[in-house]
Amino acid sequence: MTNNYIINIGRQLGSGGRQIGQLLSKRLSVSFYDKELIALASKQSGLKKEVFEEADEKKRFTLTGGEFSNNYLWNEMLFKIQSDVILDLANKKSCIFVGRCADYILRDHPRVLNVFITAELDDRVARVKELFGLPDKKALDVIGKTDKKRAGYYNYYSNKQWGAAESYDRCIN
Repeated sequence: MTNNYIINIGRQLGSGGRQIGQLLSKRLSVSFYDKELIALASKQSGLKKEVFEEADEKKRFTLTGGEFSNNYLWNEMLFKIQSDVILDLANKKSCIFVGRCADYILRDHPRVLNVFITAELDDRVARVKELFGLPDKKALDVIGKTDKKRAGYYNYYSNKQWGAAESYDRCIN
């Protein structure tokens, strides 16, 4: 292992977790990875970026077009590729990762801090409304669906509970 340190951020939609990660990245002068991991996994694997975008943080992904008939193996392969990218980056330099089970993937890294960021639902709705220009009801619906998707992905691949305090070193509201 290296002397690099890693900060992994899990977050609820609208909690500001991505923005907090970006601010920490600038303040600490370390690399920040969220959706950027999709492009890196695509480049490393030779698979289209759209394949990773479609499967992003979903526990079940059904490939259309008949390229692979065994979706279980396909999902596992995509997770493995993304995991390899995360491991490779963590071994090369200090990083901040947002989502994608990075805390689970880097569970054996000696210098890691796992954080979960949450916020009151009213604050999250206001933030999502502002970010995406959505009305209240639609913002609430998007939050519910996104958090459910993130929880399913995290719980499936990590065998831990997304958002549960015991799954993280720090939980911040």
